[in-house]
Amino acid sequence: MDDMETNRNRRGSRVSTFFALLLFAAAVILIWERFVGPADALHDSTSQPRPVVARGDLLDFEQATIEIYRAVSPSVVHVTNLVTGRNRLTMDIMAIPQGSGSGFFWDEKGYVVTNYHVVARGEAFQVALSDQTTYPAMLVGTAPHKDLAVLKIQAPPEQLRPLALGTSSDLQVGQQVFAIGNPFGLDQTLTTGIISGLDREVRSPLDIPIPGVIQTDAAINPGNSGGPLLDSRGLLIGVNTAIYSKTGDYAGIGFAVPVDTVNRIVPEIIRTGRAGRAGLGVKTVADQIRARLGFERGALIGEVSPDSPAERAGLRPSYRTSRGVVVGDLIVGVDGKPVDNIDALHSILASYDVGDTVEVELERDREIVRKRIELEDIDR
Repeated sequence: MDDMETNRNRRGSRVSTFFALLLFAAAVILIWERFVGPADALHDSTSQPRPVVARGDLLDFEQATIEIYRAVSPSVVHVTNLVTGRNRLTMDIMAIPQGSGSGFFWDEKGYVVTNYHVVARGEAFQVALSDQTTYPAMLVGTAPHKDLAVLKIQAPPEQLRPLALGTSSDLQVGQQVFAIGNPFGLDQTLTTGIISGLDREVRSPLDIPIPGVIQTDAAINPGNSGGPLLDSRGLLIGVNTAIYSKTGDYAGIGFAVPVDTVNRIVPEIIRTGRAGRAGLGVKTVADQIRARLGFERGALIGEVSPDSPAERAGLRPSYRTSRGVVVGDLIVGVDGKPVDNIDALHSILASYDVGDTVEVELERDREIVRKRIELEDIDR
């Protein structure tokens, strides 16, 4: 009896569900015809393309942007970094792209400026121009501490169109800027924005600070590296070098090496194949060890290189004996700028050139000592 009752209830439930669905479908049809109309009203056999409204002249700022792009794009190139590999099918040796970026013509002799990290570890290089012609390129030299490199190509003179240089000494936050490059391999892409910060600091491929960097919100993505940052007159004001992003894609913050730095470094690379890095000739003790030795700030000297500016100035290194650590000189300032840690020392020295003289403030035996030291190329 219970089973019969249960089956009867189940049949009743199915019937109720069926009628509920039927009522729902009827309601949908009524609503559709009430607000949309019958199905045959969805199409109109008389439909034609709509008339086009004449736009008229472009706005002044649009025309200015177009003119900048037209004038500058022939100067911007696509750089491909190649390594040697073997085709697994044919076993032939071939050049394989391992990365790419952007660059631009420095002068009429075929020199191309790009980022060091664009060409790092490359065995061969190709440069593609705005008209898609491609040339093999030779690596002239690099400055890893500034993330800059120079290539050279042999091309007809009419294709070698250098950018006009501006200055980065008078830039202002809020100033309009333009970036041209090859993000994700998309050739000749223009993005616009403003200078959103000045005197920023980023890490070079050597993991030392690059000071005085320009911050911009012009969209910069992988592939833009090495391309130019331009002002509203189309003048070069920086070389796009890095982005701040947790994903690796554009997040609204990009950085460019200022053109005044570029204009010092690039001619030196062209002359000698490298750019000197100004320094004292010392190796410092890790900040954590300095702190454990009881010093709250400063850069503690661990080693003094032979025949270096530091040795000639009489700077003292730290060393370990059987009785413990003998503390050497602690650098606490350079030309009046405080040195709180190793990064601060590197950042300050990065703003000087080889041959500049600085006053180094030392803490020695709990007393302050000052030394005048001429900086030398510490990478030789």
